[in-house]
Amino acid sequence: MAMAEPSRTQMTDGLGRRISYLRISVTDRCDLRCRYCMAEKMQFLPKNQVLTLEEIALLADLFVARGINKIRLTGGEPLVRRDIGDLVRRIGRHLGNGLDELTLTTNGTRLINHADMLADAGVRRINVSLDSLDPARFAHITRGGDIQAVFGGLKAAQAAGLAIKINMVALKGVNDGEILPMLRWCDAEGLDLTLIETMPLGETGEDRTDHYLPLSQVADDIRAHYALTPVSDRTGGPARYHSVAGMTARLGLITPLTNNFCADCNRIRMTCEGKIFMCLGHEDHVDFKTALREGGLPAVEPLIDRALRLKPARHDFRIGAGETAPATRRHMSVTGG
Repeated sequence: MAMAEPSRTQMTDGLGRRISYLRISVTDRCDLRCRYCMAEKMQFLPKNQVLTLEEIALLADLFVARGINKIRLTGGEPLVRRDIGDLVRRIGRHLGNGLDELTLTTNGTRLINHADMLADAGVRRINVSLDSLDPARFAHITRGGDIQAVFGGLKAAQAAGLAIKINMVALKGVNDGEILPMLRWCDAEGLDLTLIETMPLGETGEDRTDHYLPLSQVADDIRAHYALTPVSDRTGGPARYHSVAGMTARLGLITPLTNNFCADCNRIRMTCEGKIFMCLGHEDHVDFKTALREGGLPAVEPLIDRALRLKPARHDFRIGAGETAPATRRHMSVTGG
């Protein structure tokens, strides 16, 4: 399909928010089964329902031309997608020419084989999901994952020159005793740490209410040991960062429940099916795949403007007594966080 000549005006949603950040889920598949993210026995999409890498690349081209200046590749686990390097290199060609940053979120299990490729394609930093340093607890949370594969991937990524931020979902009664040790470990390893509140997305077979841990409480617990100072650093996403007294590691907090951050949301998300979700917490979406396959890129561009008009003011996440249903039927792995 030939690339259409799109409008180069910046993207602004119906509430006047500048949309500059696109998260692309390249696959719904993953080699782990994290308890807060997906069910143990997942039904994944058949191949013909998933965008090809070429289709993803064409849509990325269009979004960059429309004003997106940051792209994050997610999954599922993006590094399980066959020939993922081809896509990373293709999108990486926009760096310095409309695209300011190309990043990736991974569980780290396959980094040892892909770290050099990512660095060569222009990726400069990555997020690695790691919810425990204890091998047995890691295996429990991930339903069988091998933490040594992640440690090997982290070393490979550091050797390739990639900056790394650890993403840790705070889970009451599961890993809450590891938050301070994780922060200290990240500081010793030259990594940053972002803590994330669990979010009610998809049926996982787990009771999120039982495991929900407000990060306001976590921050208070950390302050009993280290002074936290808010800093203005931003990486394009929802994390709010703090310096930690005596440490070089920054601490990020992502608080969709205790401190809603939607007012300055700059993000949209594209699933591996080519569906654009304007909000992680809503089911409303626009189907780019059908338009692309039936009418090519000229049929897609008007849908971008429709998606922007549909972007809601905020999500509606709730966890607590009486809130048993997830906010959406989609699992986190489908939309890519």
